[in-house]
Amino acid sequence: MKKIIYAVCAAVLLTACSSEAQRLTVTNPCDFDRLTDLVEIPLADIQSKRTLKKGQVYEVRNSRHEIIPSQVTSDAKLLFQAGLKARETATFTIGAGRPQTFEPKTTGWLVKERFDDFAWENDRVAYRIYGQALIAKDGPSNGIDIWYKRTPELFMNQRYEDELNGVASYHNDNGQGLDNFDVKRTLGAGAMAPYVGGDLWLNENFVSSEVFDNGPLRTTFRLIYKDIEVEGKHFSESRTISIDAGSQLSKVIQEYGFTEPTTVAAGIVMRTADDVLFVDTNKYFIEKVEPKTTKVDGIYIGLVFPQGIESVETACGHALATTTSQPGQPVVYYTGYGWSQFGFADATAFQTYLGNFVESLKHPLIISY
Repeated sequence: MKKIIYAVCAAVLLTACSSEAQRLTVTNPCDFDRLTDLVEIPLADIQSKRTLKKGQVYEVRNSRHEIIPSQVTSDAKLLFQAGLKARETATFTIGAGRPQTFEPKTTGWLVKERFDDFAWENDRVAYRIYGQALIAKDGPSNGIDIWYKRTPELFMNQRYEDELNGVASYHNDNGQGLDNFDVKRTLGAGAMAPYVGGDLWLNENFVSSEVFDNGPLRTTFRLIYKDIEVEGKHFSESRTISIDAGSQLSKVIQEYGFTEPTTVAAGIVMRTADDVLFVDTNKYFIEKVEPKTTKVDGIYIGLVFPQGIESVETACGHALATTTSQPGQPVVYYTGYGWSQFGFADATAFQTYLGNFVESLKHPLIISY
């Protein structure tokens, strides 16, 4: 019954607003599908063409006049998924409508019940970073932890509840995935640190967090750290992380208070001397294959640097992708993973994904009004 009522209301709303809706086309300029990539439209562009009345929100409709999930972000962008195949163009309209509730495909929150973890996930991957409360128990660790996931459902909150209530451990696969990645005092799966004098200068667990956006299509938050010490000098440090629906990768905006150019490195912890590492010919990304454990196999971790990687080294127990952090300028990169049980048959398949991801950054979806 709810679906029928919703459809009737939607049809009435379309009739009322279609004459004032803004029509646009979105084109995928690449030779591969971009079914989950987000369209980003500055809100100012829409507001100049269509103002809202009190109680209204912007709604997006596809060529079949169906309302599709959308989100307005804290940095004033309207987001939606165009679902485009290779070289495809699709038409959409943006108009005024009533507030809608869409099923979230991303989320992130401070898990105070579990030593102040910060957890985040989308419909493909899941992560966490450790807070201050865990230092007394396990010591400092500011690396990125990943939970292997093979379900489109958002499952971390339930896994935490089951763990804390003694129902089931999130270290065991319940059919959705598990936490089987060991971080300890490392960068884990793609955190960044200054790489100076042949050493990695690791900070401690984050001190505070702030959530800017929380779904349904993008989650963005910032983690603030205590000042990091590098060769006797202290500098501020923060990470702003975002994750989009459908993506295998999280975006990291790493900021330091450096007063001069400083080499930094994002790293993936090495397990054995035989760990498999692949470096993109053009040095835009690296991929490391996680060794098989008693619980999981076929995990491929990737780092993407849109501006290019200056060097790739295996040092300090990590596979390191280095770049230079300039004073007053953040370093932007991406980290994430693929799993053979959730869409990636082998390491080569994930390399293809990373390569296509780089091409998508170089060639954004084309929007025409």
